[in-house]
Amino acid sequence: MNKKRLTLLTLSLLLLPPLVIGQNTRFSDPDTVARDQFWGTLYADGGTSFFCETPFTSKGFIMTEGHVYPLAVVRSSLGCGTSNQCSNDDRYRQIASDLHNMVPVATRVEIRRRNARYEQLGAGAREDECGNRESAQFFEPPAPVKGDVARTVAYMVDTYDLPWVGTSTVFKGWNRVDPPDDRELTRHREISELQGNDNPFVTNPDRMANL
Repeated sequence: MNKKRLTLLTLSLLLLPPLVIGQNTRFSDPDTVARDQFWGTLYADGGTSFFCETPFTSKGFIMTEGHVYPLAVVRSSLGCGTSNQCSNDDRYRQIASDLHNMVPVATRVEIRRRNARYEQLGAGAREDECGNRESAQFFEPPAPVKGDVARTVAYMVDTYDLPWVGTSTVFKGWNRVDPPDDRELTRHREISELQGNDNPFVTNPDRMANL
């Protein structure tokens, strides 16, 4: 390869956009990310709660940052101990800081949901005013966000080698019946720009069939 062609190739590589990496490597302080990036940037002007679609103008006392993939399962999978002990674990801090897994949730809903496993429940399950259904340790989200939940869980399983928090066939079914809508795609694009990586199951839902 002559010098001129080598120079042109080098310039063309420099002009390419940065590669989209698989994991969150930009953030590693969960509390700071929640305060500055999640509430301070993504939801600085308010929004709607994830499971109930209730409008809010600020975090206040009734909203919290929920983790679609429960952090209790992350801690158990890593074997790093309690939440306080895991706060000193670099791998846990990286995973807990991933914005793709954070959603705005009403505190009362998060308290009931945060340690539950996901399932498609039967008719006897208790249903709240938002359409969330619960039975023992199982939780079924309302229809408008089932796909969102499935694609987030798939991302966490695939990206960080974590176990499923429910039956994989249930998540794959939710992914099929509830494809990404404009709201999910817009949120995904904003997070990708902030964090530097994307959730490939949002941009290509068919990919989930291969898990």
